[in-house]
Amino acid sequence: MNRKGCPDEYPISLLINGYEIAVFQLTKFDLEDWTYGYLFSEGFIEDASEIESILVNEEMGRIHVELRSHFDEEQVFSKKKHYTAGCGRGVTFFSMTDVKNFAKVASSQTCKLSYLLKKRSEFAQNSRFYIETGGMHGACIIEEDGSITIREDIGRHNAVDKIIGHALKNRLQPERLILLTTGRVSYEMLSKAAKFGFPVIGSRTAATKQAVQLAKYLNIEVIGYLRGKMATVYTDGERVENDVNAESAVEMY
Repeated sequence: MNRKGCPDEYPISLLINGYEIAVFQLTKFDLEDWTYGYLFSEGFIEDASEIESILVNEEMGRIHVELRSHFDEEQVFSKKKHYTAGCGRGVTFFSMTDVKNFAKVASSQTCKLSYLLKKRSEFAQNSRFYIETGGMHGACIIEEDGSITIREDIGRHNAVDKIIGHALKNRLQPERLILLTTGRVSYEMLSKAAKFGFPVIGSRTAATKQAVQLAKYLNIEVIGYLRGKMATVYTDGERVENDVNAESAVEMY
């Protein structure tokens, strides 16, 4: 029998300027990246420079963030929380109506479907913690030169926040990046991609109807079921060229 280790998850409290926002189930690595990504994705910051300091206390299960500007806790707590369908019962402060008001993604980024399938395979082969445990989600960005960066977590939305945080900290330009994820592309996942400005998002599994509708509205390409020579192209923004032979199972919506 081939035994794998168990993936870890821990309750970690996020505090901004002394105020607790929520408690999250997270895997204890790349927590600083997650903090940058979550704060950006949820609209607490617009740029990495707005953060004065981040102190990660793994023993206490707390992340303390100091913002350079005043933090209006009443405004935040007055907003309705939306609990997501993701692992670890994620929470977002954005409703679907909010996401529709995001700026539409403007990018000339194009790629071939065969390239996405190749990079999806490379992503899988280099997902260390998934290989070790068989129970971890991952998110990956592909840069213009073909290089990839991977972040993993017990929660698919957490993994995406981690990779967005990495990109934000390193001032990567989203219009030239591609986002790949192992998890289902639901509306909250699509909102994270849209907020940062990814023009293309691909997944090894499905996208929800609501996510596809938002993607079309916000000018984002969504490709699901990226496996082997399989793929489902949900959108028709002409950023992804289907160059895979007719014998493969490529479905165009």
